Amino acid sequence: MLTAREIHKSYGNLHVLKGVNLEISYSEIVSIVGSSGAGKSTLLHILGTLDEPDSGEVLIEKKNIFTLNRDKLATFRNQTVGFIFQFHNLLPEFTALENILIPGFIQGQSESKLKKRASELAEILSISHRLDHKPSALSGGEQQRVAVARALINDPKIIFADEPSGNLDTQNAHQLHELFFKLRDELGQAFVIVTHNEELAAMADRKLEMKDGVMV
Repeated sequence: MLTAREIHKSYGNLHVLKGVNLEISYSEIVSIVGSSGAGKSTLLHILGTLDEPDSGEVLIEKKNIFTLNRDKLATFRNQTVGFIFQFHNLLPEFTALENILIPGFIQGQSESKLKKRASELAEILSISHRLDHKPSALSGGEQQRVAVARALINDPKIIFADEPSGNLDTQNAHQLHELFFKLRDELGQAFVIVTHNEELAAMADRKLEMKDGVMV
């Protein structure tokens, strides 16, 4: 479902990505590991359309995403891609439910449809009883589950996760790892996970390693 070909990216004189090639299949969980500075997060941001490569191409469902104009790319991102970050970036003034609904409102979905979907996700994620609480009243693990629900609300085809358990204690990290596989089995999304967590990396269908801007 995703193909990246000869991705190069530089920042000033720093050549971060040096011709990365990658393929991700439907419903596949792929982990990307490597030392800090290897280019993992840069690659993830490009695959997820948050940044553009200097050269090369990224195809998602056979669509060359960087040929789209800014508005079409934003729409494509909202409909097709989900993001989970180490820092969950929940808006503190909104409840958990309101945070989950935001991408759906951006897409223009009806509130009733979104709330039904949010309720289904909250049940899967075991946060149904916490939806009326603001982030400050939630534990770290609960906040990350809210962020996962937000990433899933538009039923994206692929989820990009950048150190998703890096800010969690061991128990919550383990629960989050198991959750990704449960979600894949129940909802069918593909996951691309950048992580330093060896347990999570080993659980993936494939573990890829980056070194000095290339896959090794």
